[in-house]
Amino acid sequence: MKNTILTLIFALSTITICNAQKIEIEKVFGGYQYTQDGKKISMGELAKAMESNSEALVFMKKAKSNNVLALILRGAGGTLITLLPLPALPDGDVKWTLAGIGVGLVAIGFTISSGVNKNTKKAIDLYNSSLNATSFSEFKPEFKIVTTGNGIGLSMNF
Repeated sequence: MKNTILTLIFALSTITICNAQKIEIEKVFGGYQYTQDGKKISMGELAKAMESNSEALVFMKKAKSNNVLALILRGAGGTLITLLPLPALPDGDVKWTLAGIGVGLVAIGFTISSGVNKNTKKAIDLYNSSLNATSFSEFKPEFKIVTTGNGIGLSMNF
């Protein structure tokens, strides 16, 4: 009996400690930083953490895929802009067309990044609100001592 009660207390305290923590967003130079329990987490880790909330996961997957597209566009645009002053161009003439295309790709990439940030924020807000709804601070089990023909026991109802 004593072992059962100790096991129950240990299990409840472990579940409370292991309960998912709130994800926080902080604006930093060049974008956003996501932290959970004081530890920085990446977009992939955000998606993994949100697997328990299907609605938030939809927004997170959209943000993650658009983030990849934005990175590719910005990288390609930056490469084209960088090629502009290279003296290795065959005729020595500046290729303004390449620079214009590069600037356009970078602008599109930053526009998509804005949508990524909005979807990520929406996913984090949904995730954090679901944590508050299922928080263990609202978990109030009811304990009863039950007797049967086989002996005495402890019943927990929630």
